Amino acid sequence: MTPARRKRIIRDALLFFVLIAPNLTAILVFSYYPAAYNILLSFMDWDLVAPYPEWVALENYVGLFTDIEFWQIMMNTLIFTGVTVVGSLVGGITLGTLLASRVPLTGLVRTFSFTPHMIPGAAVGMLWLFMFDPNFGLSRWLFNLVGMDSPDWTTTSDWSIWAITIAYLWQRLGFVTVIYYTAILDLPQQVHEAASLDGANSFQRLWHVSLPLLSPITFFLAITGVLSAAQAFDLISIMTGGGPGTSSSTLSWMIYDEAFQNFDIGRASAAATVLLILLLALTFLQLKFGEKKVNYAS
Repeated sequence: MTPARRKRIIRDALLFFVLIAPNLTAILVFSYYPAAYNILLSFMDWDLVAPYPEWVALENYVGLFTDIEFWQIMMNTLIFTGVTVVGSLVGGITLGTLLASRVPLTGLVRTFSFTPHMIPGAAVGMLWLFMFDPNFGLSRWLFNLVGMDSPDWTTTSDWSIWAITIAYLWQRLGFVTVIYYTAILDLPQQVHEAASLDGANSFQRLWHVSLPLLSPITFFLAITGVLSAAQAFDLISIMTGGGPGTSSSTLSWMIYDEAFQNFDIGRASAAATVLLILLLALTFLQLKFGEKKVNYAS
């Protein structure tokens, strides 16, 4: 290698480092360092008052995994995440297909569909608190139509998890619908025309043509949906506060509750580490197995 070529390589490497240094520094400072420090704190006992945390090894994790309430919270997290992700995907592709069929007032419907995604979570929570009100809300009117009394959605353990799930699903559905709608408009029409000539009906074209071609979009929405739902906080805070008891508490709410209500930083950090591991594992599994069924061919 000539000196001139070596000098050019070194110069290009230095330029590359200078260009990525700001982003790399931000990622290290605001993402990786807090995550690593949180893992360290999960082996500590600290109440934010003592000057220094105390090393307790695996005590926080043992306390978590032997606590029956923790497993209830894990089940709540699974229900909340699973229902909202699957429900938004099914509802989103259904509404997106209807919008793409050029039904009347498509533009207005598309705007209304996307609006919930733009509303802050706190406002969505207040809106659904009113709708779920058993005395004055829309829920009361709907249940009265079938001769039933509206349940106390946010104050009973049997319904509270479903209250926050419905509210979050409504908020996310518009975003998923618009993404699917845009993707459906970009699908090659000649493929659908060929399927129609072969005698495929609307459902067959959706199942055998549209869904495979939309698999990259579905893959993206599934991953982002899991990550977003598992970290939901504002709706829970406004609507139920994780209660009654832990009936509507998810891991994200438990982390806040343990850290800033019970001042048990070690237990909160252990729960946050569990959530981090779960999200990494789910993302890895989705990438490893889900991507095999994704069709990237146009």
